[in-house]
Amino acid sequence: MRRLGPPSGRLSDEALLAGMATGAPEIALAFVRRFQRMVFGIAIAVVDDPQLAEDIAQQTFERAWRHAQVYDSRRGSVKTWLGTITHNLAIDAVRARKATPVSPEDLDALLGIMTRTPEQWALADEAASRIRAAVADLPRQQARAVVMAGIYGMTARQISEIEGIPLGTAKTRIRTAMGKLRKVLGPERADHD
Repeated sequence: MRRLGPPSGRLSDEALLAGMATGAPEIALAFVRRFQRMVFGIAIAVVDDPQLAEDIAQQTFERAWRHAQVYDSRRGSVKTWLGTITHNLAIDAVRARKATPVSPEDLDALLGIMTRTPEQWALADEAASRIRAAVADLPRQQARAVVMAGIYGMTARQISEIEGIPLGTAKTRIRTAMGKLRKVLGPERADHD
């Protein structure tokens, strides 16, 4: 049987996504192969559990298949869209686990190496780099608060308890950090929030 059209390896990301939505198994396989390392890399960077990261990767591709028809190229690339799905699923998985306090020493180390880790390779797109740089430029207390809330899914009350600060101070740190991030990242970031 002769193939029509270009081999799936030369198709654009958008064409692969559209083909996957039609249920073509060879296109779906090409789509998964193209993005599997990125998706797994994001998941493992967030959950730090290989088995859970594999489950998240599977859920990501299932969700991409089910929602391929709603993908809008005006809002970002397929890679960014898929990365967002992965990140959201991974954050949900982290939040579903019982919250464990992060020691201040561990959080300082995490903030210190944020832009020099293997996750930089998994989150190589420009938006992720800009976000990491913007968080790294925040004052340390605000960066800690926004990371605890955004990455670890902690509430302002949990942050106030762990940091030993009043609840209002924790809320102010999160709100101030988010305001600064919005200013630095500009209006195109607001479309993706």
